[in-house]
Amino acid sequence: MPAPVESSKKRKSVKNGGAPSKRRAVAEEDTFAETLSKIQELENQITESRKHYNNIATLISMLNVEPSAKEPELAVAVSLCRVFSRLIAAGNLTESNRAAENEKIIVAWLKERCLEYQRALMAIMREADPTSQITALTLAMRLVKERITHIPGADNNIWATLFKDIVTAVVEANNGQDLQTEFVSKFVKEFEDVRFFTFVQLAEYADVRRSPETLDTLVSILSSCDDAPAADHEFESFFVPRETKTKQLNSVNAHKKRAQEAWLAILRNNLSQAQRKNLLRIMVHNIEPWFSRPELLMDFLTDSYNVGGATSLLALSGLFYLIQEKNLDYPQFYTKLYSLLDADLLHSKHRSRFFRLLNTFLASTHLPATLVASFLKRLSRLALNAPPSAIVVIVPFMYNIFKDHPTCTFMMHRTIRDKDVAADVEKHGMDDPFDNNESNPTRTNAIESSLWEIETLQSHYHPNVAAIARIISEQFTKQAYNLEDFLDHTYQGMVESDLGTGERVLRKTPVVEYQIPKRIFTDRLLEEDGGVDSGPAAFLREFWDF
Repeated sequence: MPAPVESSKKRKSVKNGGAPSKRRAVAEEDTFAETLSKIQELENQITESRKHYNNIATLISMLNVEPSAKEPELAVAVSLCRVFSRLIAAGNLTESNRAAENEKIIVAWLKERCLEYQRALMAIMREADPTSQITALTLAMRLVKERITHIPGADNNIWATLFKDIVTAVVEANNGQDLQTEFVSKFVKEFEDVRFFTFVQLAEYADVRRSPETLDTLVSILSSCDDAPAADHEFESFFVPRETKTKQLNSVNAHKKRAQEAWLAILRNNLSQAQRKNLLRIMVHNIEPWFSRPELLMDFLTDSYNVGGATSLLALSGLFYLIQEKNLDYPQFYTKLYSLLDADLLHSKHRSRFFRLLNTFLASTHLPATLVASFLKRLSRLALNAPPSAIVVIVPFMYNIFKDHPTCTFMMHRTIRDKDVAADVEKHGMDDPFDNNESNPTRTNAIESSLWEIETLQSHYHPNVAAIARIISEQFTKQAYNLEDFLDHTYQGMVESDLGTGERVLRKTPVVEYQIPKRIFTDRLLEEDGGVDSGPAAFLREFWDF
């Protein structure tokens, strides 16, 4: 019976398959230990004698970054960093004018090998796995420190060459989120000289048109930096120890100027609509504090304000800051602000932010009553089609505005003194003098109108909305409402407040119909007297065939 025997052999082979794996693991450990021993031997020989300098080329070839940097030998990279750090500290990479020709040749050869090693580190940072990327970053920054510390006059040159390559590799790294986080947290935030030259290099890098993905990385790095230093800030934390303090690195204005240049380069670049919105969200807290001349943001903010929609809403706070603090002249500000009051506003996720700013914009008692009345009337008109969570913001907001602008309060109640006109209005009604299509808020005739829309909302299907709408019809005994108590309401939250806390006790049975009809699709005359089909339901019956 050969088949079962063969099957048994196969099962035995599978069962005992773990033995070769153990042997393979032991072999790999032995190979790794042998490699480490060889690396250490080559490194020790370089330290002992100059005649073993060729070992540097051997170690570089062992880095495994020629075809690809995805699987580098990190042990070799660390060993080479130690080698070059010793050589730099000993002055072996510094060329003197009095040195012999063969000495100059050796120094030039060492410099070339050092550049080759630096290029390998940059390749690892761009292409390797996150752990290797972070290791390469640490080694590269170690070289920056050693070269600036031990090579006279190399300060500006190293920041402009090696450090520039590091920043470029960090920005362009594949799957480099961990690398960028490490760079910001361990170097940019910790050391003020690193932050200063990071601003310098990012400004230069962003001066060229970049892809949207690259711009996202630049914004992420810049916005992750610490807050702008105060005017009396003392600069003490430096990556490279300094015996003499340079003027630039110890100047608050110099740091802010470099950050300002970096942000401006990004704002002038190839920004998508989503990126523009993101920048506007962080404008006040992350960008403007770094600007020693905030007026340079004027073009970006005014262009964003003129786009319309959510972009304009997000640009409001930054633009108002320039108007208030820097005396920016924007004569059509309130006209543009009035144009933002459209049907989409009350459904926007930026609604709360807009009402906070609008409350600030309309707080001045020097604004003309015609302008304020237009905003009140437009909001009340929009409230007719607004979600309940927006209506509960509009009514307290209007209450506060009426308190600040008492000349508009007669919009809540108008008495027609002419008896003939009053009789005609009662019989035929009247047209609303408010011009909803007028773009200029001073010409809408809103001051001649009334807030009948709010009275309509007093019959709203949602009881909370109906209750809050009634405050306009009551005496204004309250000084003001805290708008923050109403801004973050959502429709879901309003429903849960009614249904999520147990059974609600009803004071009275809710009314389903005001008048219960006896018939729906037939008129009494038509049904009982056989009259002509011309009653009120005739139009409705045209849609069905009975």
